[in-house]
Amino acid sequence: MPTPAPARQPDPALRFPPSFVWGVATSSYQIEGAVDEDGRGDSIWDVFSRRPGAVTRGESGDPACDHYHRWPQDVALLDDLGVDAYRLSIAWPRIQPTGRGPANRAGIEFYRRLLGGVRERGISPFVTMYHWDLPQALEETGGWRTRETALRFADYAALLHDELGDLVENWITLNEPYPSSMAGYAQGRHAPGASEGDGALAAAYHLLLGHGLTVAALRAQARPGDRLGITLNRSPVVPVSDSPADAAAAARLDCVLNHQFSDPVLGAGHPPELTEIFAGVSDFSFRRAEDLALIGAPLDFLGLNYYYRIHVSDAPHDEPEPAARTADDLGSDRTHRPAGVRRTGLGWPVEPAGLREVLTGLRARHGTLPPIYLTENGCAYPDPEESAAASTAGAGDAESARTAAPQDVERIDFLAEHLAVLRDVMAEGIDVRGYFLWSLLDNFEWAHGYGPRFGIVRVDYETQERTPRASFHWYKALLAAQQDSADDVGLATGG
Repeated sequence: MPTPAPARQPDPALRFPPSFVWGVATSSYQIEGAVDEDGRGDSIWDVFSRRPGAVTRGESGDPACDHYHRWPQDVALLDDLGVDAYRLSIAWPRIQPTGRGPANRAGIEFYRRLLGGVRERGISPFVTMYHWDLPQALEETGGWRTRETALRFADYAALLHDELGDLVENWITLNEPYPSSMAGYAQGRHAPGASEGDGALAAAYHLLLGHGLTVAALRAQARPGDRLGITLNRSPVVPVSDSPADAAAAARLDCVLNHQFSDPVLGAGHPPELTEIFAGVSDFSFRRAEDLALIGAPLDFLGLNYYYRIHVSDAPHDEPEPAARTADDLGSDRTHRPAGVRRTGLGWPVEPAGLREVLTGLRARHGTLPPIYLTENGCAYPDPEESAAASTAGAGDAESARTAAPQDVERIDFLAEHLAVLRDVMAEGIDVRGYFLWSLLDNFEWAHGYGPRFGIVRVDYETQERTPRASFHWYKALLAAQQDSADDVGLATGG
């Protein structure tokens, strides 16, 4: 496939401070493959993917992008792109196949090679210690429903810090505890595929406890330069009308999706409305008052992932009896696609202004915030040649369909629009230190399988050939322009 040229050049006005960190992001289960090599144990996603109907087309994270064997090629792409930083995650079952005990040396050595290769290119690794691939052995003893898993996570994190800390300064404890708990233990659409009430809320709590225990453990064995943070997903929740019922529905979902996690992490305790929302579903007896100091310990940075707003209206409970409800049954789970708004290939609304609401809303609720990194922002669209081929079936060969199609314009527009909002919010004094585009590579997109393509590098899953898209070259040009203007006066930030 010919290498596409950028559909357009970056806007010269899209300028950020010289110290701003530019990166891309991936995660272990989505790209590594090699799920049964070198002593790696099963994760909950390996097991979930084997369940009939759990993942589109019965796909799984093996072989994914075969990054386990092809990592030098992918690191070369990072170098060519010109990023300052690379956000990656460690596969817990590759380090501890059963979630406890000594390190699997083959797993440690793989990550030492990978991290060393990244650093040799002058790129700073931002390492996520948990991006959803819990060892299956821990799920079989209760998973995140139990306090024991939080304790095991802190042990694993301390082991990582001990083994890899000479190669990593920036550590992220968890990626998006909301999907880990609510999508995995309440909605059943993510691993481990449970549909529970109290169990899902306990999972949310113990993920945060695992974060807090890990921060304490890593502070205790601190190395010079260590910086610790967490990544939370944020979506503004918008009522579809001005009716009190729709406003109340939006407030409920906002609490469960957003404040359930950010309030404790930022030292504000548990939002009191959470216990009201789930009265009769859980008594929250898994909470311990002394845990809040751990969960809310000061952080060096806060990672935020933003993709879209959520538009909701009031709806009745699916299950009228509270004790029989899952934690997903809020009586407000009727979501809507706003009219007149562009959508990504996954149907997600494209609303860059929602990023402003995420950042200004957090500041309004909590006042002073840790330095912020936008640790994921991106979109999935079908390949232009695939879209054109589908729309011109029987009307010419694949090459003519490819050349007739636009070249990645929608992804470039998405990125440019969100970055423009980010620049403006920074100019208003919110301390954002960096941006990580999701994602470097097309990858296994969880329950959607391999259909959605988030990568600025196309992956042919049959041949594993990597082909940079036009958005890759656009982002590369943007980063080069930032470097060229490094001597210019930067935008004001809050730091």
